[in-house]
Amino acid sequence: MSDPHDRRPDSLGDFFDNVPTAATPLPERDARDEPAPGSRRALREAAARDATERDVPSARTASGDSASRVTGDDTPPVPAEPEATVSPRPVGRGDRQGSADVAATPSGAPMAHDEPDHQSLDSLFAPEAATHVPRKRRGRGCLIALIVLLVIGGVIAGAGVWVYNTYQTQIDDIMGWGEPKDYESGIATGEAFVTIKKGDTGAPVSTALFQAKVTKTDRVFYDYLIENDPNVTFYPGVYKLQQKMTASAALKALSNPENRMANTVRIAEGSTVASSLPRIAEGVGIPIEDLQAAVQDPGAYGVSAENLEGWLFPAIYTFDPGSSAQDVIAAMVDRTRESLAKAGVPADDVQRVLTIASIIEREARTADFPKVSRVIANRVADGMMLQMDSTAQYGYGELHAGKASTSEAAQHDDNPWNTYVITGLPKTPIANAGDAAIDAAMHPVDGPWLYFVTVDFSTGETQFSETYEEHQQGIKKMRAWCSANTDYKGC
Repeated sequence: MSDPHDRRPDSLGDFFDNVPTAATPLPERDARDEPAPGSRRALREAAARDATERDVPSARTASGDSASRVTGDDTPPVPAEPEATVSPRPVGRGDRQGSADVAATPSGAPMAHDEPDHQSLDSLFAPEAATHVPRKRRGRGCLIALIVLLVIGGVIAGAGVWVYNTYQTQIDDIMGWGEPKDYESGIATGEAFVTIKKGDTGAPVSTALFQAKVTKTDRVFYDYLIENDPNVTFYPGVYKLQQKMTASAALKALSNPENRMANTVRIAEGSTVASSLPRIAEGVGIPIEDLQAAVQDPGAYGVSAENLEGWLFPAIYTFDPGSSAQDVIAAMVDRTRESLAKAGVPADDVQRVLTIASIIEREARTADFPKVSRVIANRVADGMMLQMDSTAQYGYGELHAGKASTSEAAQHDDNPWNTYVITGLPKTPIANAGDAAIDAAMHPVDGPWLYFVTVDFSTGETQFSETYEEHQQGIKKMRAWCSANTDYKGC
């Protein structure tokens, strides 16, 4: 059933029959000559005609109704079709219709739009017709923001690097990043001799084990004792162990009486006569008074020197039961002569070489011995004071105080060993030097260095410098390390 309100035509023919007829017919145009209505060409021509009529009066305006003259009869004239009015104006933000608004009715009124004025397509695309909107200067702002972020990021990164470099040991320990402090089980090898003095407790024994290359770090044995056996008792003597032992294995070896060597004494590198005699007495069983008397006359051993400082060669000695104090001292002096001969030291230069070697032994690790020897040679050649802490400490009597730096009192004390006061070498050797130090004193490596400072006492890392400014930077590194390792007694 159809809808009574449905008035759709039954066919296309009915549709076109019902289209109303236009009240005013449009003039016929030649499609080939006339532009399409609403095209850009039509708009340009309309604008041109409008401009011409404003400048030059038309024939109709000058002569009246030209249409009646043209017809020449009584036929009523056909009124001329009004031209479309085009009112060009700039495009603004309120023009919403765009190019469609340019069409006009024959009477000049806008078609189907309620805005009176509209623009042409030419004016829409003309650069001078558009309202200039300033472009935001965002490029410079973004660049400045990027620079600020990079600077802030660089500061943060730099601070992080400084903190890590300064407190690397503590950070690695907390985060578990560092290498294991103890050796792995089963890799022990070779031989190592450790001397335990009377009254030694866990801390000095731990250091002695580390210096003999038995344990991996200075504190690993001590930390193991605190955790597992804090009340252990150590007996003095020389013990034969192995290198690269675990802390637990080292404790077990020290507790075994079979590892204690009878009538044996170890003289350490960098030790002095005063520190060596008690060890000899403990290891060999000779009264300390006999040993003190035995070192009073250097000439009894063929030594042309004020005392025997530097002549008790650092090594491990085993003596037959019943050996005298003179036998023990003579064996150590003879061993020193062997090392001097091996290094090619002339007989008349032994005391100078031993003096330099003793400073080297006290100032640096073995790998740096040749460089330290060169620093001493360069400073002596330039007439500079040596300014070695070890010489000032020896002259003041604090060489074995366990400090890397010199006290204010020792540095300014006027004595013939204090190279902060005197020029040239100290009066005598200041310690017992080993083979490597004696050889380095005789054969310094080439180089321009005048300064050196240890910047990491846990590894012995040393910075060598040619200028004082570089040396000051090294001192800052050393102080930073000590600040980050306050439990290290050597700072």
